[in-house]
Amino acid sequence: MKRVTVIAQKKELEKVEDAAGDLIYNVEDLENGLVRVDIYVNDALLDELIPKLQNSVDLRHRESVIEVTSPDFVISSSLQKREKKIKKEGRATVEELLASSKKYTKIDVGKTTLIVIAGIIALIGLFMNNAPIIIGAMLLSPLLGPIYSFVINTSVGRSKDAWLSLLNMGIMLILVIITSYLATILISLFIPVSLTPEILMRFDTNPIYILMAILLGFAAVFAYAKGLSESIAGIAIAAALLPPLAVSGITLAMYVNYAAKPLLLSMENVVGLIAGGLIAIIALKIEPRRYYEKAKAKKMLHRLYFTLLSLLVLLAILSLIL
Repeated sequence: MKRVTVIAQKKELEKVEDAAGDLIYNVEDLENGLVRVDIYVNDALLDELIPKLQNSVDLRHRESVIEVTSPDFVISSSLQKREKKIKKEGRATVEELLASSKKYTKIDVGKTTLIVIAGIIALIGLFMNNAPIIIGAMLLSPLLGPIYSFVINTSVGRSKDAWLSLLNMGIMLILVIITSYLATILISLFIPVSLTPEILMRFDTNPIYILMAILLGFAAVFAYAKGLSESIAGIAIAAALLPPLAVSGITLAMYVNYAAKPLLLSMENVVGLIAGGLIAIIALKIEPRRYYEKAKAKKMLHRLYFTLLSLLVLLAILSLIL
């Protein structure tokens, strides 16, 4: 259940009431010719209501506001009856998704530190051939956020935030490789290192891993948008990315002739995860509300579809050659 608060000009009240339709709402007169309308709406109907309200209120006025909040609880027999009749959509609104993705459009010192630590732990697990340690590194890795933010912002046509998210993701991925590279050189000065089975597993560049990455990307973004555990979705992303990135750093440090395969596997996973995330966005019908925003988003998505498809075909061919 959401409460939508609309502050508008009194002359716009009739339009707001028409937009609210048979929903339960309260009207309060304010000063300076303004009116406040509190509308109670089921989550599943929110995406339908907001565009109607946007068309009813002239938001160019400084005082005009449309605010969506989640009350702790609402006691109303009428609302309870409506809740039972309406099939819940079960996913966050576009505004909520964009708000949750905003923090991944900029560099965060805490998350950057965390990805460096996760990379070192993954490196230790790889050298020790210890799967539980590698899984522990996956639990720490914050790689889901930038990918999720990129596909969400692309789906609504926010190109600036989408590119910032992609930049943030690129920095995280490069940091893992650099950290693994430097740590491998440092460790090798004191301890003999060798290619363990866990490391050799990341030399396999079979095209089937692209399909796996697409499925993981779909599941992760779908779960995130549905409000399921972020840690579960994050582990799925980290499982595909963190170990091959760490192996890339290892091979660049000591086995340069083998570096192409884990780097290629990492690229396959990155592109596959983004492709899977976009498929989830389509399945969840996440899109802008206004028609001109939809046109911009559609243009961005078409370009990205073509780019991803081209990259997937190229990576699949390279994986068969190497």
